[in-house]
Amino acid sequence: MTDLPLWVEASGVLAGAGGLGLAKYRAPRVYWTLVGLPVTRVRLAASYASTMEVCGLTVQPSDLRIFMTRTVARREVRQVPPKVRRVRGTSTGLRVTLRLPAGMEPADIAAASERLRHAWGVRSITVAEPRPGFVELRMTGYDVLRRVRLPRSARPRDLMVPAALRDDGTPFVRDYRTVPHALTLGANQSGKSMYQRNLIAGLACLPVALVGIDCKRGVELAPFAPRLSAFATTPDEASGLLDALVGEMEARFDLLKQHGASDIWALPEGVRPVPVVLFVDEVAELFLTSSRKDEERRDRMVTASIRLAQMARAAGIYLEICGQRFGSDLGRGATTLRAQLTGRVVHRVNDKQTADMGLGDIAPDAVVAVTTIPPDRPGVAIAGDTSGGWSRIRTPHITADDTAAVCARYAHLAPRLPSLAPWRPLTVTAPAAPAVPGAPAVKPRPVTD
Repeated sequence: MTDLPLWVEASGVLAGAGGLGLAKYRAPRVYWTLVGLPVTRVRLAASYASTMEVCGLTVQPSDLRIFMTRTVARREVRQVPPKVRRVRGTSTGLRVTLRLPAGMEPADIAAASERLRHAWGVRSITVAEPRPGFVELRMTGYDVLRRVRLPRSARPRDLMVPAALRDDGTPFVRDYRTVPHALTLGANQSGKSMYQRNLIAGLACLPVALVGIDCKRGVELAPFAPRLSAFATTPDEASGLLDALVGEMEARFDLLKQHGASDIWALPEGVRPVPVVLFVDEVAELFLTSSRKDEERRDRMVTASIRLAQMARAAGIYLEICGQRFGSDLGRGATTLRAQLTGRVVHRVNDKQTADMGLGDIAPDAVVAVTTIPPDRPGVAIAGDTSGGWSRIRTPHITADDTAAVCARYAHLAPRLPSLAPWRPLTVTAPAAPAVPGAPAVKPRPVTD
């Protein structure tokens, strides 16, 4: 009987250990909060100075400190690492704010981030610069891209759509007012369509007009037609729709001139036109030709696309260009159009030229990261912009049926633009089943005894 409490305590310990082991794979946030975060904080506090010294992230102290160390403390002067100003734990990792000493720049910390990651046993370390003289080490304790879950606070608002999760645990927000036009590339089964669905589902609940061009007979965007204000499914329809968008842009410029405004957001709310987001599902279809007549149509579409990319931001018209591949061999105007697309999101691609066209001109280091995306992780992409920065992201899983349900729920928000009325998709209602002669008008209902 005296061994019974011992067996109960041992069983409790084993059950607790087994629960933590299960939580490590099934509930990584819980495991990180209970185990990973305390262990990492202790490891960081115990080895910070020695780790920074080994990584070459120390500098000579000030003259006053050297004098005090030699004359008062009577000990050897050693180089000092950046001072830790703040340590804050999160549900996905750790945030450490450092004060950079004179002679050190954020690039020095970023160059040693991989060595710091291994030294402190974390999944990844991203270096950010919140303000001059300070850097923030954003550590993640586990693979946050394995099961993508956006924070509850990430909600669409003011033309800002949280479309994916970064590898540092923060949401990747597609802000159309800051980055008006974007290029999204990806091969088949790479997650490009899922990224597009997240954008459409996020924009569906906002007061914005959605316009779609899908020259594959609408197989990708047709389920979302109830929320679209205009929709083109063939190259001929796409050519007319692009011309109509250019006409809408010019009409809005006349309105801006009349009120002396620089863009639609400076107009009074009563006369401000609704923003328009144009989705082009496969941009290569706008460039491909098979006859001289097609070449004339292509030139019109490419010219209209370039005009929209160059000037439509002030008119509140934003472009979301998608495609499987993009290269200079598509034809005249391809590189000119790409130069106007500030945002870049590149999923797994089949050729290096597409990765170069997507990210090579803004972040050459990101091209190597694109080529390392595994095929068994759809939705993983490299996001960059013309500032030169880039990050690894992954979109949450959403099916076409889920997106179609969101579009149907918010179909009443689809604005009716007179200039785009000829391309407004029709709401198709399923026909009623024909009546069978001799069948009862009311379906019989079985009665139980």
